[in-house]
Amino acid sequence: MTIYTFDSTLDGLLTAVFDAFARREQPEALLKEGDQMPLFGDEVHAVQSDTEKAGRVWAGLEKRLSKEAVKVVAVSWLSELPELNGPLFRYICKVFQQPEGAPSIERSFADPDVLAVTNIARKVMHERLRMMQFVRFQKAKDGTYLAVVAPDHNVLPLVIDHFADRFNDQPWLIYDAKRHYGYYYDGSGQPVHITFADESSVAFNLANGRLNDDVLSDEDQLLQEMWRTYFKAICIKERLNPRKQLNDMPRRYWKYMTEKQSHRNK
Repeated sequence: MTIYTFDSTLDGLLTAVFDAFARREQPEALLKEGDQMPLFGDEVHAVQSDTEKAGRVWAGLEKRLSKEAVKVVAVSWLSELPELNGPLFRYICKVFQQPEGAPSIERSFADPDVLAVTNIARKVMHERLRMMQFVRFQKAKDGTYLAVVAPDHNVLPLVIDHFADRFNDQPWLIYDAKRHYGYYYDGSGQPVHITFADESSVAFNLANGRLNDDVLSDEDQLLQEMWRTYFKAICIKERLNPRKQLNDMPRRYWKYMTEKQSHRNK
């Protein structure tokens, strides 16, 4: 049994595909570095991530797959799900195993690997939609709008263009507290990828996404209080349907949503 290990990056997975064809073998498993090895692994090949090899594999995918299918591959990777590695590796290998001119396998949903990759990409795109619905901004005294998120999947790169288009004349920052990075937009140009060297020094609480009181604008503090009051006032207890509410607005998003937070201390 031949086992491949890789560094958990997309470049590493694509390099594993390159190595498999260069070595003329199909490994029985692709594992992350540090994963427990199967009992009967005869040979372990440690894949060394190589951007040139990865680039050649990606260029090959772009030639053999439609733009939609290439997007599915890219989006599925943003899921960060460990169960994606095997199916995605085998899916990409199957793309290159197809004879020249043969129909693409991208819509062969009877193939378990094609189906698994496609379904995972759909989950990511669904969370992308939820992020656009549930992001809540707060306005700082300097005029910058802040939103903190912590999605299950790494969807921030998929929603940034939406917010840059929708709020294209004002500065904002969307920060992923789970992955410790964000995008800052200054009101012109393109959003910039940012990280903080020391998150403990930032002017907002990563646990609930709130701006510190000395930074939050007086106007926004009033608007938040009004929004929570309105949200509570329109709630008709006799018509409460908790199951539907959780389906429409999953609990994991609540801690960063203004209407689900308690009033600020005066």
